[in-house]
Amino acid sequence: MSLIENLNWRHAVKAYNPEKKVSQEDLNKILEAARLAPTSSGLQPFRVIVVENQDLKNKMVKGALNPEVMRDSSHVLVFAAWDSYSNEKIDKVYDFTTDERELPRGRFESYTDKIKEMYGAQTPEEHFAHTARQTYIALGLAMAQAAELKIDSTPAEGFSNEVVDEILGLKELGLKSVSLLYLGYRDQDNDWMASMKKVRIPMEEFIIKK
Repeated sequence: MSLIENLNWRHAVKAYNPEKKVSQEDLNKILEAARLAPTSSGLQPFRVIVVENQDLKNKMVKGALNPEVMRDSSHVLVFAAWDSYSNEKIDKVYDFTTDERELPRGRFESYTDKIKEMYGAQTPEEHFAHTARQTYIALGLAMAQAAELKIDSTPAEGFSNEVVDEILGLKELGLKSVSLLYLGYRDQDNDWMASMKKVRIPMEEFIIKK
């Protein structure tokens, strides 16, 4: 199927079959799609936490808008962004990049000096606002890959960031949760959205030509 056909197939599932699990092979493909997402300056300022453990999912449902969806999904992917930029973080990424490309460390120093100066003039709150936005590109690619594999998904911002961050120990990792992606297979009988027509704004209204 084409990408457009896959996107027309998917919807935000409202009920999952708790007995049907996503295979490790398919999960790896979804995670790889997220890992390959483009990011500002190539810094990849976020991580994806994979939650399969049922006890952890049960604890995370506190404050969730759709707790049964979180609880019954096969996996919960937590997209968590750096809480701030630092010179050390930037150097670590670019040292890794130059090492992988067999280039001398410092090869991109003129560029990294510029972004260090730019971020150095910003607050941690501004940093997080920027790193958080990066996660949504990866989230979209993960959903597209899941759709290609005919794995259902539900993106979510309706959850308690404080609860998730505490349970997963994200503060100690310098991360803050941004969004979730529930993965699994729909419970056809209880997913009320499954029989609904997919509706989007018409193309002629959605696209504005100048």
